[in-house]
Amino acid sequence: MRVATTPSGPVQGRRVAVTGLGALTCAGVGVEALWAALIKDTAPPSKRIAPFDASHLGGPKELRRLDPFTLYALIAADEAWKQSGLEGPLVDAGSIVTTGIGGLQTVLDQVAVLNAKGPDRVSPFMVPMMMPNAATAAVSMRFGLGGPCETVTTACAAGTHAIGNAARLVASGRCPVVVAGGAEAVIVEIAEAGFRNMTALSNEGHSRPFDASRNGFVMGEGAGILILEDWDYAQERGATIFAEVIGAASTADAHHITAPDPEGSGATRCMQIALADAGITAKDVSHINAHGTSTPLNDLAEAIAVRRVFGDHAPPVTSIKGHLGHSLAAAGALEGVASVLTLQNQLMPPTAGTDEIDPEVGLDVVTGEPRPGNIDVVLSNSFGFGGHNGCVLFRRYVA
Repeated sequence: MRVATTPSGPVQGRRVAVTGLGALTCAGVGVEALWAALIKDTAPPSKRIAPFDASHLGGPKELRRLDPFTLYALIAADEAWKQSGLEGPLVDAGSIVTTGIGGLQTVLDQVAVLNAKGPDRVSPFMVPMMMPNAATAAVSMRFGLGGPCETVTTACAAGTHAIGNAARLVASGRCPVVVAGGAEAVIVEIAEAGFRNMTALSNEGHSRPFDASRNGFVMGEGAGILILEDWDYAQERGATIFAEVIGAASTADAHHITAPDPEGSGATRCMQIALADAGITAKDVSHINAHGTSTPLNDLAEAIAVRRVFGDHAPPVTSIKGHLGHSLAAAGALEGVASVLTLQNQLMPPTAGTDEIDPEVGLDVVTGEPRPGNIDVVLSNSFGFGGHNGCVLFRRYVA
């Protein structure tokens, strides 16, 4: 991963290994449940998180003091941490677990208390439960991570930015380990009303990324976590390496608060910078895990940007939002997890809900059955409200 530039060209930083994965989605608890859902051509019937057991994280009193988004993050982080084989405390290790909205359920609950019982009955835990940095703080405390503890709140690009920023901390030598990802719990009436009234949601309740009949996204929720680790450190302790983060980038459209740049200029630059950061070319990319929200403008803008970067030889494209819905800041984190699983299994997941590819999209969108291939590098894209663009590149590791 490139971390600095000199007049003679980029300077290579430390290699960044992925040594742990965790997920909580509408498909269930854990990475295995996620992958089992993604290789089907149909989506889970509900995008809500089903009830799950969190007793291993604390007692009832402790768990009640966590907003759902923080609890989701801890469930995914616990799986990833156990998989990595790491043991804390680690004074120089970091955490970047992000969210787009934060503790919205807590805010709604306490507004109801305020209106019904008055200000004196508002919970003293409201602020630490609702704050967007609550999840990353909880992760750092659970595992004893004493390094940078940060939250990136860049709408739907935040999960990808968290992975990219975490990889920089490892590549620069600042941290030997960083827990990275995102969590979101916003399937509540006011959020759905807000997105619906701005005509962002599907009017039929179906996510159809890149489909000719797509008409909006479907809300999702959950959490995705990756353990990023200094390559040499991981090898010295005998860790299992699942993939390598080789490049990342962030740009802005500087265009509109919600609509993407119709020419895809910011997204184009983001992909180009990520490729340069990794020291590879467009022809080296085997697969694209697209942002693919199922909105008319966003999917088309991303397709235009992909064609600009890859020309007539763009690799196959998948959007897992057809399966999971759009979980805002958690989306990019889950797509990072899915990208690593794609490399591990050498299978490209199909795009659920998509039947007829929009001819204006002009991409090879994977539909139907999962597609096998010689998959060496996966590009994961995320583009968010405010014109935030994020890209991360993962490379397969063969022991």
